[in-house]
Parts: sequence; structure tokens; C-alpha cells
Amino acid sequence: MGHSSFKVSWQASTCAVNYTQHGEESMQDATVLGATAKDLSRSVVAPVRAVFRAVVVTVVPEAKQLNEPGWLALEALVEDALEFRPPALRGQLQLFLRAIEWLPVVRYGRTFTRLGDEQRSRILLYLQDHPVGRIRCGFWGPRTLAFLGYYGRPEGAHAIGYRPDPRGWEAVQ
Repeated sequence: MGHSSFKVSWQASTCAVNYTQHGEESMQDATVLGATAKDLSRSVVAPVRAVFRAVVVTVVPEAKQLNEPGWLALEALVEDALEFRPPALRGQLQLFLRAIEWLPVVRYGRTFTRLGDEQRSRILLYLQDHPVGRIRCGFWGPRTLAFLGYYGRPEGAHAIGYRPDPRGWEAVQ
């Protein structure tokens, strides 16, 4: 699945991490503390963690290399992005992820988390190109959150060459 440009629109929230240095500081301590301090009953990702992680590694194969602190950082970014979203939207995201988990049973006889990489990609491509617009739009939620969580971490940003500088374009010249 190619990385295409997309637009993320979300309200700024108070985060456990200080982003004033353009993501340069280590997020590990703040994220782990933030993740354990969060009320798990309000977590969007926790109830569907396995399928969410399977979607992330399908959309961003590099995520297979994440260790547990890396996953916690990714999930904390996603939770922060969803924190002030309406409860109905958060519920729809969980429902869509549950649908992704069970949809492959019809075709492959196994859940999404039990499929191989190629079969997972086929399922996500099917949803991405689905003839029903609501399903296509629904797929953009988990896909966008996968990109946000992975590339929103300082390590992910550095991996793609994103090196912000307070001088802006002057730093490039």
C-alpha cells in the first residue's frame, strides 16, 4: 500500500509530551507514563489493540520493528488525537476495527490478525477501493491513525528524513 498524502484535522489537546522542540525530545518516559495514567475504560485502542496493531504493520510495514515502548508511543499519539473526538466517532472506529478483524473469515476462514501479510494487504485494499463510499471513508480512519502514530514519533519522523528546524527553509539553503 503506497504512502499517499492525506489531510489530518484534529483539535489540539493537552498531551503528556512537550512538542515545543518540534518532536526532537525523547517521548519514551512521558509516553509510558501517559499511557499507564490514562483511564483504560476511555481508551479507544485498548479493546481492539491486536487488530489495530495488525492494521498498522500492514499499512506501515516498518512498524514490525517496534518494541513495546515504541508501540506505547504510537498508541499514545493515537489516543491523544482521539481524546476530544465525539464518543460516537470513537465507537465507530472500534466497530470498524472489529469488522476488519472478522471480515476475512468469510473469504479466508481466519480473522485478520491470523492472516499473512499478503492476505492482510488484500483485505485492506478491498476496503480502500470498496464500492460503498462509507466503507472507503471508514478505512481512512485507521489508515490515517496508523500514519499519525508511526510517523508522529520522533523516530518515525527521522526515518523519513523529517528534520524540522526553527529556521525553516533557511536551514536547507
